[in-house]
Amino acid sequence: MSEHIERLKTLIIGSGPAGYTAAIYAARADLKPVMYTGMEPGGQLTTTTEVDNFPGYPEGIDGPTMMVQLQQQAERFGTEVRIGMVSAVELSDEPGGIHRVTVDNSKIIEAETLIISTGASAKYLNIPSEQKLRGGGVSACAVCDGFFYKGQEVAIVGGGDTAAEEASYLANICKKVTMLVRKDHMRASKAMQHRVNSLENIEIRYNTEVDEVLGEQVVEGLRMVNNQTGEKEEIPITGLFVAIGHKPNTDIFKGQLRMDDMGYIITESKTTKTSKPGVFASGDVQDKEYRQAITAAGTGCMAALDAERYLAMVASKEAVAS
Repeated sequence: MSEHIERLKTLIIGSGPAGYTAAIYAARADLKPVMYTGMEPGGQLTTTTEVDNFPGYPEGIDGPTMMVQLQQQAERFGTEVRIGMVSAVELSDEPGGIHRVTVDNSKIIEAETLIISTGASAKYLNIPSEQKLRGGGVSACAVCDGFFYKGQEVAIVGGGDTAAEEASYLANICKKVTMLVRKDHMRASKAMQHRVNSLENIEIRYNTEVDEVLGEQVVEGLRMVNNQTGEKEEIPITGLFVAIGHKPNTDIFKGQLRMDDMGYIITESKTTKTSKPGVFASGDVQDKEYRQAITAAGTGCMAALDAERYLAMVASKEAVAS
């Protein structure tokens, strides 16, 4: 363990639209932010080939390029971006207290404010053919990527509200949607089930799972298996959407921050303030409803502004006390 302890005004944990936007605003406010990117620099967008729904890109942009540009913009204003993984945190309960962070199990950092932008990871099926074709027709976000499959045949995996909602969205733009539900019933609410069942171009396959995603460079088909009979069937598709949930990357904060039963950090209404003073959360780590790059960026802006105001308040109180 390193003996040297670094002291910062603002530490940002996690990159992606939320983290980089927070960095841009924090740097312009002279908070001298330092960002640790985590294991996936750039976040989920680095696995997205095309981003067409982020304002300001009339011709669209690929996810990795967008993240590089956001990083460059943050660095232009003075953000120091570091490759590293936060492995432990000790969060202060006191207003004006110092938060202690361990990076890569060795480096100790003390921060006056902490902005958490660690995101959420989409759950995948974790079969080799699916992983191979991520970005080549396999996606975990129909709202993000569905447009590229307009008029085509696609499949979606999942039986909850998210899967039903995304299947309905896809049905409006795709020729046919095959929905694979692992059990003999859907977990989605009755209202969502009625919506799915009312759409003629959605075919629901119950007791059905993915056996293999077909294709070398891009998705060309799907082999399904009935988990009751063992019968396999292949269908031609160009896109596979996995909608079996997300897991917020909040494990290192458990027991220290208020979270909901799914592990998402709870923030005060209309702010990014968490249950600890001087700790703010932005992006998918606290948003399970929208999960879009633009909404993540918005909360990143909010977190930096909240951090700036918090530091000003602390400084004002210290000045009065002295």
